[in-house]
Amino acid sequence: MKEKKFKGPAFNTLSVHAGQKPDDEHKARAVPIYQSSAYLFESTKEASSVFNLEKDGHIYSRISNPTVSALEERLASLENGIGALCTASGQAALHILVATIMSAGDHILSSNRIYGGTRNLLGLTMKRFGIETTFVNPNDFKEIKQNIQKNTKLFFAESLSNPSLDVLDINKISKITEEANIPFVVDNTILTPFLCNPILLGASMVIHSITKFIGGHGIAVGGALIDSGKFDWSKSKKFPNITEPYEGYNNINYLDEFGPAAFLSRARSEGLRDFGCTLSPQDAFYFLLGVETLGPRMMKHVSNAEYIASFLTGVDQVKWVLHPSLKSHKNHKLANKFLPKGSGAIVSFGIKGGKERASEFIENLKIFSHLANIGDAKSLVIHPATTTHAQLSNKELKKLGISEDLIRLSIGIEDVEDLIKDLKQAFKNL
Repeated sequence: MKEKKFKGPAFNTLSVHAGQKPDDEHKARAVPIYQSSAYLFESTKEASSVFNLEKDGHIYSRISNPTVSALEERLASLENGIGALCTASGQAALHILVATIMSAGDHILSSNRIYGGTRNLLGLTMKRFGIETTFVNPNDFKEIKQNIQKNTKLFFAESLSNPSLDVLDINKISKITEEANIPFVVDNTILTPFLCNPILLGASMVIHSITKFIGGHGIAVGGALIDSGKFDWSKSKKFPNITEPYEGYNNINYLDEFGPAAFLSRARSEGLRDFGCTLSPQDAFYFLLGVETLGPRMMKHVSNAEYIASFLTGVDQVKWVLHPSLKSHKNHKLANKFLPKGSGAIVSFGIKGGKERASEFIENLKIFSHLANIGDAKSLVIHPATTTHAQLSNKELKKLGISEDLIRLSIGIEDVEDLIKDLKQAFKNL
C-alpha cells in the first residue's frame, strides 16, 4: 500500500485554528484578551536575555502581546509567510516597512493605482524625510524597469487597485524586482488571502489594512505586514539596516542573528518600540473573530458583487462598469488565470450626469451606507473623486481613471435581492 501524502490544514481550518492553543490554566477555547501593559520575568537573567533579543518573550505590549501574537501567526499562515507584524492601521504597517529598510536618500517605486492615503504617505510625507517615490503604471512593465534606480529599495503595488480595479500581474513583476534585487510588497487588502496569495506568486511581503475584509465588521482599525522570508537581503549592500550591526541593540546583526526573520525582527524591535503604532489586544480579539469567517464571507461578498456588476451593465443611467468578472474588463483574462475564486467585492461604475448626479444617486440609497471604508459586512458607497482621492489634481485623477462620474460600491453580505432593489429605487428617483 502506497503511503498517503497529507497536505497541511486548508484555508478555513487555518482561519479558525492557526496561532492558538487552548488556554492551559483555565481551558478557555477562545483566544483570551491579555489586557496587560507589561509582563513578569522569572529572574533578572531572563529579563536581560529578553531585552537583548537573546530569548523570545513579551516585555511590553507596545512591542508584543499574546493576543496580538495569535492574530499575527494566523495571518502569516493564511498568507504563506514566515511571520507577521500587526499595527494600529494599514498605513502604520506601510510606515514601519519603509522606516525599517530605508533611509534619507533612498527611492521607492510604486504603482500609481493605489489608495489616496497611501499615495500621500509615499509621495509627500516620506519626501519630507528624504525618501523619494516615483509612481508608475503597474501594467507597463517597460516603465517599471526604466524607473528602477540604483537607490531603489522597494516596489509597492496593490493586488487589486482601489478604486480603478486593475488586476496586478504579480508573477511578471516579481521577475523584474528579483532581477533588480528589490523587495516587492503587495497590498492585498481588497482580495484577501482567500482570493489571492501574493507570496506564492512571487511577492516578498504582503500588507493589509485588516480594518477591511479581514475584520469584516467595521468596528476596529488595524494593519498587518507579512514577510515571506524569501528576499535575499545579503545579495547587495543596499540594506545596511538589515545586514549591518545596529547600535540600538548592542550592535546586533539582524541577518546573522535571525536569518529569514531578520526584517520582521528589526521591524518589531525598532519599529514598534520607537514608533509605538501598536495594535491593542482588544482590537486583535475583534480581528481574530473576523478572520474566523473570512472564507465564507468572501464567497458571499464575491457572488453578490458579480451579480451586481452584471446588473449595472444593463442600467440606462450607467455609462460603464468596472469589475474583473466582466468580460469587458481589461484584465478579465488575468483575473481568470490568477483569481479563480473571484476578483473581490468592489464594483466601480460611471453614472450619466457626472458629479451632481452621482451625489444625488448616493443620497438616494437606503441600504448602502455612505462612508469612507470598504470590506464591511454591510454594503458601502462613496464618491472617490471628492473624498478618498480628493487631494489629487484633476490631471492625476484623469491619469488614474478616477473621474467625477465614478461611484465606488463595496458590496456586503446582505441578500443580493435587497441590494438590487435599493439600487433600482436610487436610479428610479434620479
